[in-house]
Amino acid sequence: MKTNRWIILGILGCIFVAAIGYLWGTGMMDSLYAFRSPLKDNPPAPGQPLGKPLTRRVVFVLIDALRDDTSHKTNVMPFLNQLRAEGAWATVHSRTPSYSEPGYSVLMTGAWPDISDGPAMNLDYPDIPTWTQDNLFTAAHRAGLKTAVSGYYWFQKLIPQKDVDASFYTSGEDRAADVEVVNHALPWLQSGGYQFVLIHIDQVDYAGHHEGGPQSPNWDAAAARSDDLLKQIVSTLDLKRDTVLVVSDHGQIDRGGHGGQDPIVLLEPFVLAGAGVKPGQNRDINQVDVAPTVAALLGTNIPATAQGMAQTSMLNVTPDQVASINSAQETQKLQLLTAYEKAIGVSIQPVLDVPTMIHEMDQAKANRLTSERIPRSVLAILLALIPAAVLVWKRSRKVAWFLGGAVLYVILFNFGYAVVAGRTYSLSSVASSTDIITFTAGTAAASLALAWLALTYALDWLHSAPRQAAESVLAFTFITIYLLSLPILLSFAINGALVTWTTPGMASMFLGFLSLLQALIVAVIGLILTGITSLIAFINGRRKQVQ
Repeated sequence: MKTNRWIILGILGCIFVAAIGYLWGTGMMDSLYAFRSPLKDNPPAPGQPLGKPLTRRVVFVLIDALRDDTSHKTNVMPFLNQLRAEGAWATVHSRTPSYSEPGYSVLMTGAWPDISDGPAMNLDYPDIPTWTQDNLFTAAHRAGLKTAVSGYYWFQKLIPQKDVDASFYTSGEDRAADVEVVNHALPWLQSGGYQFVLIHIDQVDYAGHHEGGPQSPNWDAAAARSDDLLKQIVSTLDLKRDTVLVVSDHGQIDRGGHGGQDPIVLLEPFVLAGAGVKPGQNRDINQVDVAPTVAALLGTNIPATAQGMAQTSMLNVTPDQVASINSAQETQKLQLLTAYEKAIGVSIQPVLDVPTMIHEMDQAKANRLTSERIPRSVLAILLALIPAAVLVWKRSRKVAWFLGGAVLYVILFNFGYAVVAGRTYSLSSVASSTDIITFTAGTAAASLALAWLALTYALDWLHSAPRQAAESVLAFTFITIYLLSLPILLSFAINGALVTWTTPGMASMFLGFLSLLQALIVAVIGLILTGITSLIAFINGRRKQVQ
């Protein structure tokens, strides 16, 4: 028993690593799916309406997943570019998580995903919560305006339905569903009875996910059809009295998909045309600026949790109106700052101007994150250095070979992941939980097996003593797990073990999650390879004895 203690400890260690990888990985993702805003139970109170609207009505056209670069293609979207030439336009910058439900929430509340109380991930329909924070629909209803929405059925759960006067929802995402969505909305526009109308067109996103991604001709075809639908919508409006806004919730990477930190998924178009609009190109804006700008057009209150600013440079407003809007925003931001301070338990110095208030919110978040990250970072560094010190202490030709095999595994896995499969290191490449698990398992198993074959050939494990062969494979397995632990520890230091009061850094969290999956697979496959190696070594030994 004593002679086999390292093998027994190695086997138990692999089982422990596999269990930790499973429990931590699933817990990490479950906590992200379950995330809710720290303002969930105590949202800031809404302020007073801004006053007289600048337009008779706002028609908010959300073209799901429309990339900013696609929106500028005049041969694909000629009507949108005509509106751009006649109206105000800008490039919108969004933030992670770059999924639809978080994006819808930002557009309607003016708050980033960490406080909007929209889902941080796309949840299944039964699990979608209703917004607890003030939003454009609630603000419009509060001001006595009639509202309508036609689009994907996720909006039925997100928007408080008491604030919707007319609605059509569909579970379809393709061309046929969009035609149905627009056909239901056109009578509302023709009647003129609704002052805030949301129309959601989804087929571009569908093309990205199911028809080859943005590099496929199907993408531009879907964008062109969306442009035709936009033209139908605007044909029912009088842009001397009405206003149309065209935006998107996120983009998609070239291979199709979104959700991560990839730059292309965080840029969207903003085109505003019609009554109350000052035409021309504007500086880039943030996605949180959309809701306050729509509120200024409608004369409602600024949504109470909005972190963005009404873009008065795009609007036909007098200096007195600008002053009134700025005053309202100052009051709103101060109330938000106070509520946020209380919610996260960080004291903030009183401030006077709006830009400083927004900065102070970011600083308050950064202060709390820093206070939490320091002890986690110390622990992560210790956990990273102790095994490294052991490897240095045990340095030998054999350890160098094991380390080389572990490095070979890392190279092979990432070659298969990024080069062969063309995946990005972000959630944008994750089509589903089954997709990421099966792909990672297969690639990790193949990579470890190839690295094992290389070491087996170089060190002649199959002709060594069975116990020595088993110990060598287990050592190689644990050195590989050690290398995989480094991004896991980095994610732990930055984000914590689980998602709690704020959304995580998506890049570091994804790397940590991907490494956890690999560690689980490496531990399991390492055990199998240990058994195979020692069995073959035993058989070879018996043959040698017989000879």
